Amino acid sequence: MRIAEVIGTVTLSRVHPSLVGGRWIIGVPYSLSALGNDRPGDGEDVVIYDNLGAGIGSRIGFSEGAEAAAPFYPQKKPVDAFCGCILDRIIVSESGGGERNQ
Repeated sequence: MRIAEVIGTVTLSRVHPSLVGGRWIIGVPYSLSALGNDRPGDGEDVVIYDNLGAGIGSRIGFSEGAEAAAPFYPQKKPVDAFCGCILDRIIVSESGGGERNQ
């Protein structure tokens, strides 16, 4: 799962019948460096299927590829990126950091 900020929506004139009830949003993914330094997203824009109602400016967690279609199993939906959560806050901290006993 990756983290992105929602910057817009996509308007469709037609939609696949299995996708009725959701919408498409545009998200800019964050690198770990951007998240850790509280900078804007620095990845390439991604179009993401959203049925949770994320708004512009929201930070979301999204999955891509086969994992994006997994929440709909056993139904088949033609999605390549899926908004799995809307994030309230993000805390980035260093992991480990101590000496290891061997």
